[in-house]
Formats: sequence, C-alpha cells, structure tokens
Amino acid sequence: QSVAWFVKTETFTAVAAALSVEQRRPTLEAHRRWVADEAAAGRRLRSGYLVDGDRRPGGGGLLMFEASSYADALAWVQNDPMIRDGLVDWQVQEWIPVSGDDVLA
Repeated sequence: QSVAWFVKTETFTAVAAALSVEQRRPTLEAHRRWVADEAAAGRRLRSGYLVDGDRRPGGGGLLMFEASSYADALAWVQNDPMIRDGLVDWQVQEWIPVSGDDVLA
C-alpha cells in the first residue's frame, strides 16, 4: 500500500490562547500521549512546536505523518486531542517532497 506524507499545522484558537498553561495542560499532555502511542504503534511521524528567534513558543505546532490518502490523513488527525478539544485552528495538507535527504521518502 502506497503512503504519502502529510502536514498538520495548527495555532491556538483565541479562546485557547487566553487560557493559562495550567488550563491547557491536560489537553497538551493528552496530545503528547496520543503522538507517543501512535509512534509506538508504528505510524511514522514527527511532532513539534514553532518558536521565534528568542525560542519563545506561540507560533503554533507542526505534525508531519504518513497516511495512505488525504481522507485517511484527515480522519486520523481528527483524533488528536488538540483538535478534539477544540484548542486549535488547523489544516492538513499533503506534502510532496522534491529534494533533500531520502530519510522521509
């Protein structure tokens, strides 16, 4: 079965951004557990967050992962607690690599 790489980008909603770190923590921890469980189950992925020139977070998150189709990617990513709990505005796009290392090919 052929697979492709997909990218989910996200930023906190205005409501989520207004929450304290403590209020967001349960969903962030659930998100980290979900990512770790999915990786342990064999899904190829990379997950992280974006920072500015002073390494301050706030630029959102990035999740790169393999899926067999756009529909499958969309269905899978909607299990992410960050999405499920409505903390982020997000989108999914297929990524078609055209140059670079073969690591992600």
